[in-house]
Amino acid sequence: MVLNYIWIAFFLIAFVVGLIKLIFLGDIGVFPAMVSSTFDMAKTGFDISLGLTGVLTLWLGIMRIGEKGGIIKLLSKIINPFFRKIFPDLDKDHPAYGSIMMNIAANMLGLDNAATPMGLKAMDQLQETNKKKDTASNSQIMFLVLNTSGLTIIPISVMVYRAQLGAADPSDIFIPILLATFFSTLAGLIVVSIYQKINLFNKTILLYLGSVTALIIGLIAYLQQLPKEQVAEISSVASNLILFSIIALFIGLAAYKKINVYEAFIEGAKDGFKIAIKIIPYLVAILVAIGVFRASGAMDYLIDGFAFIFKTLGVNTDFIEALPTALMKPLSGSGARGMMVDTLKAHGADSFVGRVASTVQGATDTTFYIIAVYFGSVGIKNTRYAVTAGLIADFVGIISAILIAYLFFH
Repeated sequence: MVLNYIWIAFFLIAFVVGLIKLIFLGDIGVFPAMVSSTFDMAKTGFDISLGLTGVLTLWLGIMRIGEKGGIIKLLSKIINPFFRKIFPDLDKDHPAYGSIMMNIAANMLGLDNAATPMGLKAMDQLQETNKKKDTASNSQIMFLVLNTSGLTIIPISVMVYRAQLGAADPSDIFIPILLATFFSTLAGLIVVSIYQKINLFNKTILLYLGSVTALIIGLIAYLQQLPKEQVAEISSVASNLILFSIIALFIGLAAYKKINVYEAFIEGAKDGFKIAIKIIPYLVAILVAIGVFRASGAMDYLIDGFAFIFKTLGVNTDFIEALPTALMKPLSGSGARGMMVDTLKAHGADSFVGRVASTVQGATDTTFYIIAVYFGSVGIKNTRYAVTAGLIADFVGIISAILIAYLFFH
């Protein structure tokens, strides 16, 4: 529903801006440019979707190997003690724990097709213990905010789009996204814990959060001392080493469990092909709307407005062109993806702005969509502070993404 309003707004605003430019500025080329952009962006959307087939097929094949090899169950065991502390209202052996941990583990690996069904199942199980059926419980809010904060270990979709749009090293945003999404999740967890009076100084919670936070702060402190060129080089080498190590781990686990690795890859790869074809109409729709919005000049006015504000505040404005992706992210996943693609196409996948947009895209998830789907599935009408906590996590994730992009790429 949100995307519907956004899509309509893009066209109507573009039309109004075009009329103003034609009538008051005598710009006779504005409407031909807008119409031309509809054809150009439709072709671009199709070409990108078609080009995604190979990379999506590869990665979803690898992900299926990991899934069958038991990587989700392994991650679930690792985070199990931590989860039992941040869901204090659930009984120790409540079945929702299994679904929650499987959902979060699948999300961390970028397995949306596996994560969503487990997430809906977890929400349904949590609803069974909810005394007020139309009002979100504490456990449901904690679970939802962990989803909206978008904690991701492998940002497959972002890397796939960067590869398709000509990035020399599509994975160079791997570590920046990992850092940004961690801060987003940490912010969401802290906000919800404050609302629910969860003791964040519990030994188990401190051990998990403290060790990871210390590691990340240490990494950032180390990178800040290095020349920018060396930071980028370290990021590229480390990202690719980690990614290939994960691939090797997935294959090794599957082989150890005597899984037919080749067949598992083919099974997942088939899904990759289906997804690439399925997204064609969605990507074409949003890219055409964004193309018209940009061709009318409305996008320039929006960006110039933000640039003026940040220049007045004395802030470097090199990131401004990536702001549309940031503004769209909490509202619509498809819209934010379209904005990122538009930015990569307009400025280049390896430009600073392109990398900022990519990092922002992977830093957090779509708060309003997740709230609508997860709460809607169990009839929750009163979301309490879920939206507030989710948007705070989004804000922290986006700010972190921009600052970290400056550290790595500027």
